[in-house]
Amino acid sequence: MQIFFSGDVDRFLPGIRELRQLLDVEISDGGSPTPDAVTIQVEQAAGELTVSWDGSAGLIRYAEPIHFFRALGRFVEAYRKGGTFHMAERPQFTYNGAMIDASRNAVPHLVMLEELLRSMALMGLNGIMLYTEDTYEVPERPYFGYMRGRYTADELRAIDDYAAQFGIEVVPCIQTLGHLAQALKWDEAEELRDTEDVLLAGSEATYRFIEDMIAAASKPLRSNRIHIGMDEAFGLGLGRYLFKHGFRERFDIMNDHLRRVLEITEKHGLKPMMWSDMYFHLLMNNGGHYYDLDLEFSSDAVARIPKGVQFVYWDYYHDDQKFYENFLDKHRALGSDPVFAGGVWLWGSMSPNYGKTWQNTNPALLACKAKGIREVFATAWGDNGQETNHLTILPGLQLFAEHGYTDGEVDEAALTERFRLCTGQCLDDYWQLTYLDETPGVTKNNMHSSNASKFLLWQDTLIGLFDKDLEGGLETELPAHYAKLAERLAAAESQAAGTHKLVFGFYAKLAETLAMKGTLGLQVTAAYRAQENEMLRQLAETVIPRVRAQVDRTRKAHRALWMATSKPFGWEVLDIRYGGVLARLQSAEDRLLDYVEGRVDRLEELEAERLPFNANDPVGEHRVSHSPFFHRIATGAVLSAI
Repeated sequence: MQIFFSGDVDRFLPGIRELRQLLDVEISDGGSPTPDAVTIQVEQAAGELTVSWDGSAGLIRYAEPIHFFRALGRFVEAYRKGGTFHMAERPQFTYNGAMIDASRNAVPHLVMLEELLRSMALMGLNGIMLYTEDTYEVPERPYFGYMRGRYTADELRAIDDYAAQFGIEVVPCIQTLGHLAQALKWDEAEELRDTEDVLLAGSEATYRFIEDMIAAASKPLRSNRIHIGMDEAFGLGLGRYLFKHGFRERFDIMNDHLRRVLEITEKHGLKPMMWSDMYFHLLMNNGGHYYDLDLEFSSDAVARIPKGVQFVYWDYYHDDQKFYENFLDKHRALGSDPVFAGGVWLWGSMSPNYGKTWQNTNPALLACKAKGIREVFATAWGDNGQETNHLTILPGLQLFAEHGYTDGEVDEAALTERFRLCTGQCLDDYWQLTYLDETPGVTKNNMHSSNASKFLLWQDTLIGLFDKDLEGGLETELPAHYAKLAERLAAAESQAAGTHKLVFGFYAKLAETLAMKGTLGLQVTAAYRAQENEMLRQLAETVIPRVRAQVDRTRKAHRALWMATSKPFGWEVLDIRYGGVLARLQSAEDRLLDYVEGRVDRLEELEAERLPFNANDPVGEHRVSHSPFFHRIATGAVLSAI
């Protein structure tokens, strides 16, 4: 398909050229269209985004640059179906985008971000934040982000330049109070610590440090906005601050600290936003939690909060539109319209949870539209080592995008078509990834976050902390489930292109591994307790070596995907995890052979009673089991503490 644009499109040409391959189009650059070219008149006007084709001429009418690129994709999609068409969409949000976690070991490199930005442009998303706790260069602080793959100023500038071609704003997203354990662990930061991960409020050294961070994060970017973080700083005023100053109301400490940070952002000409949760905790009169609908604010206390900052309401947990509406109202009680941050559930497992993403995002964004909220974004956290690749955010971003141009509920069939156009991939193939955790024994959409793909991979064969949870029918159901899933994912790999092929290649191998290893510990324990020595020998000499080889194939596929999308820093953590599994499988083989060949007379680890992993949240009808942390999955012993 060749396109000739009529109208003022010069500023869009760099972005259009970047999208040619994804759209499979060519641009007619001459002064007049070639005979085979499709002519599109381009006009800028306030109001709706419009695309049409009357059989001889096309029209794209847009208000903002990002609307042009969404409209271009909509035009190409409709034109290929044949016939005439006229479509209009009214943008629901002035800011709609993504927050990519670049702080949980995987720092996306420029090539990967360019791929993501191209898809976002066609989706019509106009904002991206790179969540960087310490993964950006601060010239005055050499240990800040040391050996973490931190972005240089030139790299941030290059990301910003590429995004700007499409009208996508890159907003710096940092931390200026808590979540700074990786920066504060070094000796040079000793004077800055209140607690392990919270800055020492009230210290002049702290505010010099914060100004260095704010300047370094914001100067390479065009945006005059900045996200200053400040969430979950639960240790505020309770560490070194307490020893230096005695106990002081933490609400007052928070206010004084925010006031100092706002002085810095004002000095640098920046408009700040911050997560809202700490003020909700500190303003509660009833000791409740962040999402307590019964909380009551003191109007006097609200009046004492420094002005000039926009609050971000983050919520990835609820599936009730009314709840979101009520909580948006509570945020407005703080004095301004909040930004809403939802979540694409990539964290806490090896694979994404699209079911929970859909079930919670739809009511959240319907509530935002009903309440007139104009700014939203999708977070994609990477807790515990970013085991799930950043690219798997794409289906969730498509959902945010379609809500952004639909005044009510989203048409799922249309969303599926849009995903194909915007990414070049099949949404149904990506959706298969959710079944790595939505297994037999888990209810639809996995709302309780069962994460079998993680704990079955990392748990030990001889000390199976999750084996009790797998007893019963799951012993046979899970291997069969994963074997079939591996076939579907291998088929998806054969159809995928580019980096997406690596995504499906890794997950196909992971599913194969889970089919082989997931219930291996149960087999070993059962054979030992039944004194079936020949079975133990077969497991040691045949089965375990095969599992070990498959785990290593999975490691290599995971590494290939990581290196294709992220800087190499941080992969060493997953190498250590995979290496631990491989070493422990070798130990399992050795121990079984020691037993069957009479070198030891018992295997104590197989005699120990197996208990449910979560005593206070036992496995029931909703999920198999759950633990988001490697160190809790791999061993009952001390892994990294004193």
